[in-house]
Amino acid sequence: MVEDRIREVFADMVVLKDPQRSEYFSNLSIPSYMRDWLVMKFSDDEGVIDYDSVRRYIKRYIPSREDFEQYKFQMVNGETVQFLARVRVSVDVKSGKTIFELPDFGGARGGASGVVAFDVAEEWQETLLRESENWGIVTLSWTMEGTAAKPKGVITMVGYKPFCPYSVDLDFYREARQQFDIHEWIDVIISAVDYNPDGYLDEDGNISETTKLFFLRRLLPFVEKRVNMIELAPKGTGKSYVFEKISKRGWLISGGTVSRASLIYDNARKTGGLLTRFDYVGFDEVQSITFENPGQIQQALKHYMEFGEIKGFDAMLTADAGVIVLGNINAERFDINKNMVEHISEVFGESATLDRFHGFIPGWEIPRLTTGLIAKGWAINTEYFAEVMHSLRDDLSYAAVVDAMLDIPSKADKRHTTAIKRLCTALLKLLFPHVQSPEDIDREDFIKYCLQPAMEMRGVIYKQLCIIDPKEYAVASKAIPEITCK
Repeated sequence: MVEDRIREVFADMVVLKDPQRSEYFSNLSIPSYMRDWLVMKFSDDEGVIDYDSVRRYIKRYIPSREDFEQYKFQMVNGETVQFLARVRVSVDVKSGKTIFELPDFGGARGGASGVVAFDVAEEWQETLLRESENWGIVTLSWTMEGTAAKPKGVITMVGYKPFCPYSVDLDFYREARQQFDIHEWIDVIISAVDYNPDGYLDEDGNISETTKLFFLRRLLPFVEKRVNMIELAPKGTGKSYVFEKISKRGWLISGGTVSRASLIYDNARKTGGLLTRFDYVGFDEVQSITFENPGQIQQALKHYMEFGEIKGFDAMLTADAGVIVLGNINAERFDINKNMVEHISEVFGESATLDRFHGFIPGWEIPRLTTGLIAKGWAINTEYFAEVMHSLRDDLSYAAVVDAMLDIPSKADKRHTTAIKRLCTALLKLLFPHVQSPEDIDREDFIKYCLQPAMEMRGVIYKQLCIIDPKEYAVASKAIPEITCK
């Protein structure tokens, strides 16, 4: 059985997944990446979990946002508090201090911020300052600073321990992949992200690999930088879960109002927005989201999606986040030959913006989430797998393999070519991570699992462009190039 081989090959990185257990943690608002770590920490070799220990740990170390007021009360009355939190750290060059904020508790505006003690910043600088955000157990205390005339209370981070329970060794991961054939590996990935591969059925009730592969397209922004995608689907297909709960490296905006400052760059604070801090930023049920100054945001997004540059009034940053648009669509629009993007958003529906999306996912091909689709049995730990996907984003060897395998016409449209190559690279990383040269993969497998899906995903974007702007795109020079495998 594949399940037995997963347990043998990945050994310390597996966890017993159970639908009832998943519901228990979901009711506690614990995301998948945290859930699997807790299960591993408090279960025995047979996967039996000690729920009492879990509850005690959560109560002590994983507070809700409402608990932070009590923490502040304890701190100003002389106590030190300790808990697990998402931490954002930066260096203030004006004061020379290293400052932190806890975004899940309101950040600086909500009083959840302060100064990192010098010895803590020095010891953990590689962790705290290398990435935009980190998870760790923080130890906080409160002190009074300033002068007698102008006293000022400050929260200080006097201790830190990173939440990094897994070290990612990509060489080990590549070797592990070789213990499975492609059909088995597809099931390994699906179970790693909390789904049951046996639940993907066709109309006749048979397990469908085609349906599984449609689902796995959602993971492409997890493994490749600046992959921009649109998924339109009926409600209940689980798209929000994948982009919100699988990895702490992504951010999903669900409703509300989006400003240029929060998404792209805050000119007042001189800090980058969400696109500078995450592997991808998704817009869930995009029809329900409003944008402040949508024209400004659209122009800034177009520039970012093309060049990876974040521009403020007096600064420019580079970023790697993919832009993901998720929208609900009615059954009568399940047709790529119709205008499917007409109602998604004024920011994304214009042709010049749409052209910067690399691929389209037809979410109606993915089954509605049912109890039969929830993972059960031994599988790769979700947190570990999410960190593997994050690490793969920095590996340039896969792009070199794709470049060596593709035969691209000399006059091919640049945006089409970029999109297809980027999607091909992401599919190669996800499905064939052991491949380090063209000789490592069967040519027919590359065509079936990488090139053809990439061409198909970009082809839908092109079809929509032809529908909404036929004068600009329905011309031979803008057509999808005939990219083939050498």
